[in-house]
Amino acid sequence: MHELPATQGLLDVALDAARKAGASRIRSIDLVVGDLTSFVDDSIQFYFDIISRDTPAEGAELRFRREPAEGRCGECGHTFPVKPPVPRLCPECGSLTLRIEGGREFYVDSIEVDE
Repeated sequence: MHELPATQGLLDVALDAARKAGASRIRSIDLVVGDLTSFVDDSIQFYFDIISRDTPAEGAELRFRREPAEGRCGECGHTFPVKPPVPRLCPECGSLTLRIEGGREFYVDSIEVDE
C-alpha cells in the first residue's frame, strides 16, 4: 500500500513536466527504483494504471531501472551487494562497522511525450 503515495508523486511529476513542455500525451516514464525501497514494480504499475485514468498519462509505459545497494565494512574494507534484509555484520570479518550506500532511490529519470 505504501506504493500508492509514491506512485501519485511520480504521476504528479510527470504531468507537471508534460504540461510545462506543452505535451498532449505521455508515452513512457523511466523510473529509477532502489533495491532497498521495498517498492514492488507490479504494485507501482497497478496503482499507476488506476490513478492515471483520464489524464495525459493514461496508457503510458512505465520502465523500471533498479539501483543496487552496496555495503562496505569500516574494519576490513570488504564491499558486497546488499539486499533486504540489510545485514548487521560484515559477511567477511563480522564487524558491526558497516556503511550502506545506494539502493534508496525513487525518481523519474525521463519522460517521453507527444507534443
